[in-house]
Amino acid sequence: MKTIKKFKASIILTAVILITAGFMYKPGNVAIGTKAPELAYKNPDGKVMKLSDLKGQLVLVDFWASWCRPCRMENPNVVKAYHEFKDKKFTNGKGFTVFSYSLDQNAAAWKKAIELDKLSWDYHVSDLKGWNSEGANTYGVSSIPSSFLIDGKGNVIAKNLRGPALEETLKKYLKE
Repeated sequence: MKTIKKFKASIILTAVILITAGFMYKPGNVAIGTKAPELAYKNPDGKVMKLSDLKGQLVLVDFWASWCRPCRMENPNVVKAYHEFKDKKFTNGKGFTVFSYSLDQNAAAWKKAIELDKLSWDYHVSDLKGWNSEGANTYGVSSIPSSFLIDGKGNVIAKNLRGPALEETLKKYLKE
């Protein structure tokens, strides 16, 4: 009888642990050294753009929004790095570009911010779901701006590079 009670108790304890672990799991914990998950969403003109189309280049996956003041303040740094490094050769990729993922819900505000901030790269995407964004969930983004630097093989090599840190990191990977 004691054996059956112990068995039932261990089954219940195991179930509680598994259920608790399930609630603690946060999807999209994209860590440095892991493969970058695919992102395939529509640009402002409705065309689907894929992160995997940029394989071979260093790519900054930049999560931002038009309504996010810190994001808008960071945009000049991203623009500067883009213009300085877009045509460079790196030890782990050829060229540098940005894959901007907007957490906007308003398409007009998103398009206007791209224009005002002079975000001149081609890859701008959004599902226009704000904080319910599928891409942000995939990457585990809980605050913006948030960014992931991906090498030419599709691996995450750095996260949340702001200000001069983006430029300094890109310089480390320049081919001599």
